[in-house]
Amino acid sequence: MPIVTDTGFAADTYDGEILDLASDTDPNTLTAPDAPLVRIDFPSFADGRGFTLARLLRMRGYKGRLRARGHVIADQYAMARRAGFDEVEIDDTLAKRQPQDQWVFRADWQHNDYQARMRG
Repeated sequence: MPIVTDTGFAADTYDGEILDLASDTDPNTLTAPDAPLVRIDFPSFADGRGFTLARLLRMRGYKGRLRARGHVIADQYAMARRAGFDEVEIDDTLAKRQPQDQWVFRADWQHNDYQARMRG
């Protein structure tokens, strides 16, 4: 399974502790965990609850690595990065359907952040 970062696809070489969170995790119970990597599941590209969970974790002080896993599409990559994700884990089928260049095209997520420009 490829890991998508701002520089493109990479192999998953992480072998430490992972805390997996389901997309239906109650946001009211969410606290910043001690795990070095938190992976939030996206069961469907239309399910945006994972973006909310990522943002809340960052707002509540989580400084570790944050990974989206599942049905995140290239068009959502900038939103994932702005929500606080460091990377996205996709399956080989999606990687073939949406090759690396489509993800890298959206890697300039800070420059095109409309909300940040309006706030600042």
